[in-house]
Amino acid sequence: MINGEEMNAPIWYPSASPFEIPHILHQMESAPKHPVFGHLLLPDGEFDAPLPCVVALHGSRGWGDHHHEHVANWLDAGIAVFRCHCFESRQVDEIVVDQMMVTHAMMLSDAFCALKLLCEDERIDSRRIAISGWSLGGTVALYSAWEPIANALAPNGERFAAHMPFYPAAHMRPDIQIWSNAPILILQGSIDDWTPAHFVTELAEIIRPHGAIIDVEIYDDSHHSFDSEKPLEWLPDAIRLDHRTVQIDANGDLWAEKTPGEMIRLNEPMERFTAFQFAQNIGCHHAGNPETRLLAFDRARKFLIDTIGK
Repeated sequence: MINGEEMNAPIWYPSASPFEIPHILHQMESAPKHPVFGHLLLPDGEFDAPLPCVVALHGSRGWGDHHHEHVANWLDAGIAVFRCHCFESRQVDEIVVDQMMVTHAMMLSDAFCALKLLCEDERIDSRRIAISGWSLGGTVALYSAWEPIANALAPNGERFAAHMPFYPAAHMRPDIQIWSNAPILILQGSIDDWTPAHFVTELAEIIRPHGAIIDVEIYDDSHHSFDSEKPLEWLPDAIRLDHRTVQIDANGDLWAEKTPGEMIRLNEPMERFTAFQFAQNIGCHHAGNPETRLLAFDRARKFLIDTIGK
């Protein structure tokens, strides 16, 4: 239970560190177990309990100013926020140049464990818990809607009521197309060269026929982190997506095309490292856009009010 904790005190809860999706699907029992922490933030003023809540996850650089501004915007709307600290819990600062220290699979475990914890809190409405995240955290917010992951991490049926990823890495293509029927909203910049927009639009077209309720908002002239106030910056060592997608086959194994017709597996750290060394897909921009930043703040708030706020 969260009851009795101070609002701003860190809340420790049990999670695990599966390296990749196959470890979630088939090897969670052997994944390293350890505590992680988050903060439960409650709206000021008088709001009827139980409250709706958003599980929020940072990106590859950890928590940033624009993330906290979104959180404040949601709190102002009467929505509680559970802010996950996936990096600090593992004594990591950022993973821009090393995407294997903390992976989306580890953060998926943290997110679903937070969901289960919040479902036990009498101040939170278990039927109205959404998930949102930025970049790496957006990847978590997106693929938490894929039912095989949800079934593995929450076999008792806990589910997110809405999914709101900001500029996620949407490059994984499951063979098994079973998705949550909870609404998904993706907010994406049109000129993002870190996690390009075409992955998002292509995935949306693939999963809609399989029951996914997904809306994609593409903001013109907008880079990665367009909802921030960052000046345009080139990150020469940041690992980015290239044109390749990653297949999740029916057994849950990850595969990518190294060269035309040559598939390599990406389940284990050494396999991932070898793929990075071959692809050398590094270097990208990030920058805020004052106009689309405001649009995204309004759109995100409205989506949460419409899906979990009522």
